[in-house]
Amino acid sequence: MSLKAAFIGLGAMGTPMAGHLKTHGLLHAVASRTQSNADAVAKELGVAAPSLAEIAAQCDVIALCVTADADVLSTVDALMPHLKQGAIVVDHSTVAPDTAKQAAAKLSTVVARFLDAPVSGGVEGAKNGKLSVMVGGDADVLERARPVLEAYALRVTHLGDVGAGQATKAVNQVLVAGIAQGVCEGLALAEALGLDPERLLPTLGAGAAGNWFLEKRGATMLRNEFSVGFKLGLLHKDLGIVRRIAESAGTNRSVIERSLADYAELMSQGYGDDDISGLIRLKRKG
Repeated sequence: MSLKAAFIGLGAMGTPMAGHLKTHGLLHAVASRTQSNADAVAKELGVAAPSLAEIAAQCDVIALCVTADADVLSTVDALMPHLKQGAIVVDHSTVAPDTAKQAAAKLSTVVARFLDAPVSGGVEGAKNGKLSVMVGGDADVLERARPVLEAYALRVTHLGDVGAGQATKAVNQVLVAGIAQGVCEGLALAEALGLDPERLLPTLGAGAAGNWFLEKRGATMLRNEFSVGFKLGLLHKDLGIVRRIAESAGTNRSVIERSLADYAELMSQGYGDDDISGLIRLKRKG
């Protein structure tokens, strides 16, 4: 019997992810913070946009992609009284590992299961169905939910128990922030030196400096186009979570702290909705 899946959280990532579920014949319903948004996406995809209670009662796998820890826990609370026994809640949000463990503990009381499954790959990865999904939870639960995850993933990796997915995402976000620091600083220098982007970028990309961020954001940031991807305000939120994890682990936080300060400065200037490549604004000479 085919799984019935729902998707809750229809932002820049969630909407295309829900679309892939529809393409694979798995999507039964959608929900969003605002009902009007849910109704619009539901109409486009030809599915329902019912209450969370109805979604819980009808669906086998319920995927979330929401903003904050409190959103995850409040959504779980709303679903819990109505979930089918053995239902699986899969959380694609970026939250603290402890939040994932809390959600799993709550769901276990109603004989439902939980996977923390944050994603990486940006808006492009969501649209192209090529996300990397980092999963924490029981391996057998993942296998049951795998058809849902594989609808929008290039890679699905089981990292360990609940919380391991979010721990991996924390590491991912340190790398993302550090790479952004280096690429933005380097390209600001390239601008100051008058180098031609059309020749510069392919040359850099072909060597040891090549990376996803340079490839996907190099040209756009040099054209001052900052509305193409992951919002810097959201990376700032993520890095606040990562800072607490790194403090507890006792590791160096220089990239985390520098990036938190830089993105806070950009947010104070009104650029919180810029892609993270908007960091180049601070790297350019005054």
